[in-house]
Amino acid sequence: MDIGAGTWLVTLAVILGLLALDLVLAAVRPHRVGFREAVAWSVGYILVAVVFGVWLTLAHGGEFGTEYFAGYIVEKSLSVDNLFVFVIIMTTFAVPEEHQHKVLTFGIVLALVMRGIFIAVGATLLSLFSFMFLLFGLLLIYTGVQLFRHRDEDPDVENNIVVRTARRVLPLSEDYDGGRLTTKVAGRRLVTPLVVVLVAIGGVDLLFALDSIPAVFGVTDEPYIVFAANAFALLGLRALYFLVKGLLDRLVYLSTGLAVILAFIGVKLILHWAHVDIDDGFPEIPTPLSLGVILGILAVVTVASLLKTRRDPDAKAHPGSLRGSDPEP
Repeated sequence: MDIGAGTWLVTLAVILGLLALDLVLAAVRPHRVGFREAVAWSVGYILVAVVFGVWLTLAHGGEFGTEYFAGYIVEKSLSVDNLFVFVIIMTTFAVPEEHQHKVLTFGIVLALVMRGIFIAVGATLLSLFSFMFLLFGLLLIYTGVQLFRHRDEDPDVENNIVVRTARRVLPLSEDYDGGRLTTKVAGRRLVTPLVVVLVAIGGVDLLFALDSIPAVFGVTDEPYIVFAANAFALLGLRALYFLVKGLLDRLVYLSTGLAVILAFIGVKLILHWAHVDIDDGFPEIPTPLSLGVILGILAVVTVASLLKTRRDPDAKAHPGSLRGSDPEP
């Protein structure tokens, strides 16, 4: 796939422009985002992503267009699990609703930066060492198994080592003080709890980048498509948070579905490695089939979740965890 510097620059300009708009809205007009506003922003970001996919298909062919849409759907589905953890962080630290917009925008910017770094590193490793497909595949299968094992758990944000360290080394105030990062109490300069929240969000972004980049490389090995799929999926994360945070508890089987998707893409990567490095007689899973499987899993998970919560209103979804909670003393 031949992507020139001009196309990269225009793509980056569009993404940075949308991010700048988010930052301006968060800084200039902090407010509680209502349902209608969240719907408008969500639909707008999805339309932008779809228009980009249509342009990519027309300009570079249906194969690359299919890879983009498959990657976008994978990243979008993983971002919903990301939202679960964001909700837990916001609740744990009692972030006022008018400041959640700012926290989410920061999280998205940081996630894009981290993913950009991981994409560059991952693409370089894959181009130099084909066995990286095997390692990425094994990583995704391991992640899927761990997520399935701990699918009914929530990550322990308070006991996260990064958060504990931040609480220990930073002079922390108790008040958010209008969404500022620092405040003065009795003449002493302190950081507000918002700093700890941003640290927690940053840690979550790092963990999700470690999972999502190998996952999307399982759909396509084109760095431009990997970056675009991640960027457009993440740009809608802020609006999606306010749109679905009241519905997340109903997706009780989402973690199970994501575990299956990660394991499936892991198998796809391992088969690709075997096809390239061992024998071309090993079958490969074509991208259209991958797209169909991913959509099918998400559809089944959604319908099964809604039926479950309809029969059992007390059933509650969990984002899942990659490790079990520490046993109670």
